[in-house]
Amino acid sequence: MPANVETVFYVRKAPWHGLGTRVENALDSESALRYAGLDWEVTQRAIVTVDGLLVPNYKANVRESDNTVLGVVTNRYRIVQNTEAFSFTDALIGEGVTYETAGSLQNGRKVWILAKLPQRYIINGDEFAPYIVFMNSHDGSGAIKVAATPVRVVCQNTLNLALSTAKRTWSAVHTGDIKGKLNDARETLSLASKYMTELGKDFNDLSRKHIAVEKAEEIIRELIAIDEQMPESQKKNLRRQREDVLYRYHEAPDLKGLDHNAYRLLNAVSDFATHADPIRRRSNYQESLFAKVVDGHSMIDKAYEMVKAV
Repeated sequence: MPANVETVFYVRKAPWHGLGTRVENALDSESALRYAGLDWEVTQRAIVTVDGLLVPNYKANVRESDNTVLGVVTNRYRIVQNTEAFSFTDALIGEGVTYETAGSLQNGRKVWILAKLPQRYIINGDEFAPYIVFMNSHDGSGAIKVAATPVRVVCQNTLNLALSTAKRTWSAVHTGDIKGKLNDARETLSLASKYMTELGKDFNDLSRKHIAVEKAEEIIRELIAIDEQMPESQKKNLRRQREDVLYRYHEAPDLKGLDHNAYRLLNAVSDFATHADPIRRRSNYQESLFAKVVDGHSMIDKAYEMVKAV
């Protein structure tokens, strides 16, 4: 198992990283915590130099189960325990929530929860399943993040677009009144249904926007731009990416039945961004891919803006 992925469970089908303990049914929060290997707590301890001097205004976040130092933080840092994260997600989503995957990265420094909402949305003839992602760090490197993520069921593409009309993400730093901030998140993400509604409106508009094949090819070339000053090897890789997106646009089984419109082109880009193997798979590939589920994918957002402007 790669060093960046420490523990994880998944339901039935392996998720983005293809690793973890397989379980047959989606779990409640208590079982998910255990299967994900997140049933441990973090404590804060004073930092002392080798000479016995106390380091003022800083503490170490330590995992109690094995005394692993997860990070050095200021005195203002407030811990959000893994149990609190699951309890928060339970309360945020309410009845019908099921946990699809959860785990830790970088030896416990970062943890995540991916929960499936009970609602289903039919948009432009496609079924979308909404998910909630909760991501937290114990090393002081990042904020608490919560995001709504729609997944197109037929192909498992993530289409978490940056809409100007509806917010899908919330974050807060680990200082001050953490419980109060989590309550704010609960209010913010109660608007997840608004995000899905606005997404549906945009997708319906895109499906009515005809784009000729020649124009689609032009957009793909502009999306994956090639500068003549680039090394030949880089230009070759980018040409290969263009060909991959174009192939998905024409040949992906779930897109063949669609008209040549903006929605089809956007899904071809999303299919490439979500599923294509990278040219070079770095050690943090799985982590960065999952981060795009939370933060959004710049290529998909750019394609979205481009097809809207046609």
